[in-house]
Amino acid sequence: MTTLIWDLDGTLFDSYKAILAGIEEAYAHYGLIYDHEAIKNFILKESVHALFERVAQENNLDYDAFNAARAEHLTTHNHLVKLLPGAKEILEWAHQEGFSQFIFTHKGHNAHRLLADLGIAHYFTEVVTGDDGFKRKPDPEALNYLADKYGFEKEDAYYIGDRQLDAECARKAGVKSLNLTVETNSYNQHIPDLLAVAQHVQKK
Repeated sequence: MTTLIWDLDGTLFDSYKAILAGIEEAYAHYGLIYDHEAIKNFILKESVHALFERVAQENNLDYDAFNAARAEHLTTHNHLVKLLPGAKEILEWAHQEGFSQFIFTHKGHNAHRLLADLGIAHYFTEVVTGDDGFKRKPDPEALNYLADKYGFEKEDAYYIGDRQLDAECARKAGVKSLNLTVETNSYNQHIPDLLAVAQHVQKK
């Protein structure tokens, strides 16, 4: 059976306004200079985790406390999170095709609330978040866990994301990669939008 595993931020969710609002609050709390464009570019290329680790080290801050300042009011920005174009349509298409669908995201447990609020929670068999204790991408631990638990064949599975971390995670797990920003290469297929998933998934 064909299996689709989805990333959230930048893949199904248009959530960077909410993410950046939380980062700006944390910076303000610690009196740090907030450069919107530089920070946005960094987290798109790397991750919020990598950003906060670097800034905490450079400014001699406790990482956990610094990150807590961002997470404290996280849900207050949920109204800024929207579905990306084609998200609901491609999820419904996959559902009609009988595919299994999962999520692996670095986002915390707030992901569950957002999925429910945006009306797409019912499409997923399991949602693995950053609060579930698995190693961070590109480590394939979470993808391996899903494959082991649900018994799907990796050669019939796709991890769909929007960053190099996602493509690397797929490669290390031995599943196919479809990615919105990473160019096509030996282990990844670039897709211009979410609806293009239907063109590249092999039904089985």
